[in-house]
Amino acid sequence: MAFLYKKTIKGRTYWYVRETQRVGDKVKLKWQKYLGTADTILAKLDKAERSGQPLKMQTRSFGALFAAHVLEKELDTIGLVDRIVGKGKRETGPSVGEYFFYAWANRMIDPKSKHALEDWYKNAAVEHIRPVDVKQLTSARYWEKWDRVSEEHLEAIQDGFFRSLWEDRPVPPQTFLFDTTNYYTFMATKTASQLSRRGHSKDSKHHLRQVGLGLLVDRETSLPLYYASYPGNMHDSTLFNQVIEDMIPKMTGFAEPDKDVTVVFDKGMNAEDNLAVIDGCPGLHFITTYSPYFMETMAGVSLERFEVLDIPKNQRLKDKGLEADRLLAYRSGSELWGRVRTVVVTFNPVAYRKKIRDLERKLESIRAELLSWRRKFRDGERHWTSPQSITKRYKKLCASLHVSSTYYRLDFEKGKMGFRKDQGEIHQARKLMGKTIMVTDNHDWDTEEIVLAALDRYKVENQFRASKSSSHVRVNPIFHWTDSKIRCHLLTCLLALTGLRLLEIKVKGKYSGRVIMEEMQNLNCVITWAKGDKSPKVQIEDPNPIQAEVLKALGYAVKDGWVLQI
Repeated sequence: MAFLYKKTIKGRTYWYVRETQRVGDKVKLKWQKYLGTADTILAKLDKAERSGQPLKMQTRSFGALFAAHVLEKELDTIGLVDRIVGKGKRETGPSVGEYFFYAWANRMIDPKSKHALEDWYKNAAVEHIRPVDVKQLTSARYWEKWDRVSEEHLEAIQDGFFRSLWEDRPVPPQTFLFDTTNYYTFMATKTASQLSRRGHSKDSKHHLRQVGLGLLVDRETSLPLYYASYPGNMHDSTLFNQVIEDMIPKMTGFAEPDKDVTVVFDKGMNAEDNLAVIDGCPGLHFITTYSPYFMETMAGVSLERFEVLDIPKNQRLKDKGLEADRLLAYRSGSELWGRVRTVVVTFNPVAYRKKIRDLERKLESIRAELLSWRRKFRDGERHWTSPQSITKRYKKLCASLHVSSTYYRLDFEKGKMGFRKDQGEIHQARKLMGKTIMVTDNHDWDTEEIVLAALDRYKVENQFRASKSSSHVRVNPIFHWTDSKIRCHLLTCLLALTGLRLLEIKVKGKYSGRVIMEEMQNLNCVITWAKGDKSPKVQIEDPNPIQAEVLKALGYAVKDGWVLQI
């Protein structure tokens, strides 16, 4: 920290600003700036006052936090949380709802740990947007407030938030997308937790404990309607079985009355019990994918029976002269899960060529290894004399490359090792490549409608990708050590994710949430202190075109250094 330093030379006093630092056991000068004598310092101040220059100036980040504040006025998460959780005995400082707001606003803008939140808000113009004593925004205060939030409270908050979000939407949802992901934690093995468990990590962090999240979004807007946290070792189909009955009232309740609705999900959720629940709900339909390996007859239908789909992507490929890359489809029916379903098989030529190249590369890699192993077997090298051991190594190699061990046949006749490709197995695998199977009970839908709805599942995947972004939301990694805090953390992240998506909708999809936040973070306010003023003067910088467009979408504009409602 800089400080004033006085020197007396030949009876005269001179003033400096200097900063020191400790190096080992000695204090050394870091830097020093000469100010002058007391008279010259006073003269400089007088000159500054006469010229109208301020005594002090500061800049603070304004735009992004202001956008979050405007969204909060629309969503009223503070009021919702406070109505459900209530006020604690002798509670002081910000309410529980305000703590949630300051958490999700930060997650939406520039995610920081609760420990770093206080310093982050000190550098934002929070006192000029939504005044708060930032000294209260400490990690200790967060844990104290969140200790009062139960799992039942969080379920009520979720229900109230999504109900409020969808009450005023101009177009009710009709098709829903559901998928799951997981987030890794650094929670120690011995720390008790029902949520944080070791399982298959979708971020390849298999050695760490995971927390799962299931998310239901509207197909048209990508806005969420429901989410559920679950143990990281739970299979997707088991989760779907547990939450489907909770999701049905959300889907039918938010949709237009007396209109059928459809939920789209991945093959990982397929199970007879899950489909039975959907079949038993009038007006609810589904679209799911199905593994070609479990429906080889239909997936192996000749491409001559496939037709070019009339979808925008194929039209764009045709315009570019890439007719050979267009998506093809074959439609039929089959009995699955106790009923006749409509089945659509699609063929993607681009994906087919990619998979063929990948398979050939892997087969060549396996062949090179087998040649090496055959030499070692022939020479009787140590650990390479047992056919059983070599066969076991071969299967392990195939598993690591994610290919079937049936593509090569090994034999050890007459004391010699041999191997050959099984062309029949490889040919059968080639027939399934580039194929995707979609199953639905929407028998009256066009083939194009079914395919487009199934392909739109990327929208919920994009939401997961946004939730794992290092720039915004950033659920990963979870630095919380109790299930109750993990659930509170997930709620704040979902609120932030919703806020970003609302901003994208308000600018009509012209900019991504990431671009909006990055631009708005660079919209600063200038705070000046002048002699005689009781309070500082605050002025907003002139916004650039993107910043002005975002402000306009929120209903505001900057005029003469002030943010005014349009």
